[in-house]
Parts: sequence; C-alpha cells; structure tokens
Amino acid sequence: MSYPGSRRAPTSEPDWLTLGQAAKFLGVAQSTIRKWSDQGRVPAFYTPGGHRRYRRGDLEAFLDRSGPGGRSGGPVVLVVDDDARLREFVRVNLELEGYTVREAAGAEEALEAIADQVPELVLLDVVMPGVDGWQMLQRMQERYGSIPVIMFSGKVEETSEGDAERRGARGFIGKPFDPQQLVERAKQLVPV
Repeated sequence: MSYPGSRRAPTSEPDWLTLGQAAKFLGVAQSTIRKWSDQGRVPAFYTPGGHRRYRRGDLEAFLDRSGPGGRSGGPVVLVVDDDARLREFVRVNLELEGYTVREAAGAEEALEAIADQVPELVLLDVVMPGVDGWQMLQRMQERYGSIPVIMFSGKVEETSEGDAERRGARGFIGKPFDPQQLVERAKQLVPV
C-alpha cells in the first residue's frame, strides 16, 4: 500500500536500521519503538553485541498497518490532554490492545476531531488551559449526545468519580494511573 508522503526509501538507502534510525523513520521516541519491538509489534533483530536492528521492510509494513492512511483497527478512541507525553503513553497502550487512537491537545482541537469522525470513546483530562475538561464534556453532550467519556485528572478528591458520573461521564481515573487500569475501563465501555 502506498499513500501520499510515503516514507518508502530509495534503493540506495540501507535495508537495516539502528534503533535511532528506526525511531526517526517512524517519527517516535526510541523508548516507544523499543517497547513496540519488545511486545512484538515491530520485529527487531539483535547483533552479536546485543544491539537492535530493524529491517526497513518491516517498518514500512508497520506504517501500512498503523500509520496515516493505514488500515484502521478497532474502535476509535480520542485522547484529549495538553500533555503530549501522556497522550503518547495512553495511545501506545491502547493501540497495543487493538484500538485506533486519535489525539487532541485541547478542547477546540478535540471538538474539531469529533466533528471529523465521532469516536466510540473519549478519554478526557479535566485540567487543561482555556476550556477545561468539564466544559468540553458539556459541549460534547450538547453537540453529539452521549459519546462515552472517561475523565482523568491529577487533582483527585473523594467526590471526583461521583462528580464525573453526575455530569455525564462514564468514569473517572486519577493520575498517575496504571495503563492497564485505563485499558480495562476502555474495554468495559467499548470492547475491541
């Protein structure tokens, strides 16, 4: 499969890439590709010295499966948080379980993403600059009805979960959270 902006290499480029080259090729951090190869999503080969090497064809196949324009996988989940590292952390863990994940850094970007494609689930941070998660939740409900939403925040009080449910969310998780806890909550609401 080929798509605009394809990263297909000219035949003059090497077939084997180091960890750093492979991470750059995929546009992710080295720790991310390390995790993906440890979990079998991206095949890695090891040199006698224990260094990882990645075959360019395997990386291109991975992009075809999961990159822009690639085949979509499971249910679509929109992750909304102003923290890019947290969004990547959540995305990687959900993709490993078979979800298709979209990201937004704030409420306005998220509402545009929803207008483009309504997700089956939204994971929404409460504390964000500008429009906060509670306001975003209200706007979503007004415009799109009842998309399942799990709220999360670093500011956790005894009433947080009850407040979230009263406002229409399907759950609340305090930060920092175990990624497996989030995946399990997602699976309860939207099975893969």
